[in-house]
Amino acid sequence: MKRFLPYLLILVVGILFLINLLYGSVRIPISDAFSILLGGKSDKTAWNYIIWESRLPQAFTAMLSGAALAVSGLMLQTVFNNPLAGPDILGINSGAGLGAAIVLLLFGGIMPTGNLLIGGSMVLIGAAFIGAILVTALILFFSSQLRSNTMLLIIGMMTSYIVSSIVSLLNFFSTAEGVQSYMMWGMGNFGGVSYNQLPLFCTFITIGLGIAICLVKPLNALLLGTRYAENLGINVRRTRSLLLISTGLLVAVTTAYCGPISFIGLAVPHMARLLLGTGNHRILVPTTLLCGSMIALLCNFISMLPGDNGLLPLNAITPIIGAPVIIYVIISRRKGFN
Repeated sequence: MKRFLPYLLILVVGILFLINLLYGSVRIPISDAFSILLGGKSDKTAWNYIIWESRLPQAFTAMLSGAALAVSGLMLQTVFNNPLAGPDILGINSGAGLGAAIVLLLFGGIMPTGNLLIGGSMVLIGAAFIGAILVTALILFFSSQLRSNTMLLIIGMMTSYIVSSIVSLLNFFSTAEGVQSYMMWGMGNFGGVSYNQLPLFCTFITIGLGIAICLVKPLNALLLGTRYAENLGINVRRTRSLLLISTGLLVAVTTAYCGPISFIGLAVPHMARLLLGTGNHRILVPTTLLCGSMIALLCNFISMLPGDNGLLPLNAITPIIGAPVIIYVIISRRKGFN
């Protein structure tokens, strides 16, 4: 059964991807939706726009974001040897949140540049990305100074607390409109990538995932401990730096475009381990990638279930799926589960 698991996951991801294209807040007949996807034209111009400019980019964004967050979580859990390590544990999500907070709370959604005022989603995305990358650079600096993964983990958590405090202060002094805008961004949404932005988004995610796949052998060695990995000729410090670069890129891009998506990076790697019953990253990385895409597409579909009544916040859905997995893992480990 485990031999066919990747093929089964690919099939499920494909089905969920198609469902995300066919279902949404606007009801489009399935025959018309398929006709539009196959290159035909519908009598209603709005339906063509909805399929190509909204649902297709949103489905691709969900699929790639889920894969990015899940693989990031897997790498962090391995290198820190901590089952509760996730993409937000190092404060990268918080850094993106600080960038978004500066734009939405301090400048009210607009950014002054000389005599010009630039507004819109690209400013928000750019600010969130810069915030996430700056925190990643800070963690990389400490990574070069410290050999202890535990100390680096603690520094990441403290950085997250500091950034969260700054955001809280910005919230206190901001207007009601700014606070509302920041809250909406913080709820998470895979619809933040437009059709024109999709190639750039895909490029960044592909680079990050490519680095992660290249780290499969060092990650397997780290499972047996740092000294064992060094005896095998693995440069642990360089591996940790590459891992942080990959994780920082994946989480920064995803958070900048979609907001801070919770629990996917934390829970999905455990789902993949439970399905496979192994810690071998040669099969665990692709399985985690597919599971992340599957869960993200499922959550995106659930968020659209209200139909005409609007969208459910993603961060109200992901904990319902992820939290029971984490609880099960914690209880199982107390009983000797590995």
